[in-house]
Amino acid sequence: MNTARDLPVVDGLRLSADLRALLRPDEPVSDRAGRIHRLPRFFYEVRSWSQAKELLLTPHLRLSELLIVDSREHPRLLEDFPHYVPCAITLLARVLEDFRARVGASVYIAANGGYRSPSHRLSTVAGPHNWASAADVYRVGDTFLNSASTIEKYAGIVRDLAPEITALPYGHLPGESDDHLHLDLGYLHLIPASCDESLPA
Repeated sequence: MNTARDLPVVDGLRLSADLRALLRPDEPVSDRAGRIHRLPRFFYEVRSWSQAKELLLTPHLRLSELLIVDSREHPRLLEDFPHYVPCAITLLARVLEDFRARVGASVYIAANGGYRSPSHRLSTVAGPHNWASAADVYRVGDTFLNSASTIEKYAGIVRDLAPEITALPYGHLPGESDDHLHLDLGYLHLIPASCDESLPA
């Protein structure tokens, strides 16, 4: 069984110039409120779509489920391999696995609802999706999350899992959602112990 331990870890600052321009590793960016955060620097290298579909991040969640994007992603990051995904995706997967266990049902992630690069057209401001630490859940078991009652019900369950998890409320304004449950761990950096954080020469 393939797991995240089988993925090479890559320092984004050592990627090719074209990939650095798209992924913008370690660059400061602003969120919706104008707060500054640094984009992820360390990534897992995913060599093929078949690898992503086969690789289990948790007992019930495949890496591919958090990488599904449409044509709003930059073509180089959508069509060509290898793909690069921030290392925090493994912690997000554990939260989703805990959520699945709590609700006793499968959890379905929307297209564009997992990792989105800074070059994705939905990335108009920095958000936890760019850190691979956010997921948009559109369905739990047979229940579609497209009403105030369903979104608020499952948002409450998510918030009870741990204090560091954010679940957006139902609504139509920025910072709300009306057709999915957004949950995130904030602007999370995971730096594997094997990585060297000194800057490239």
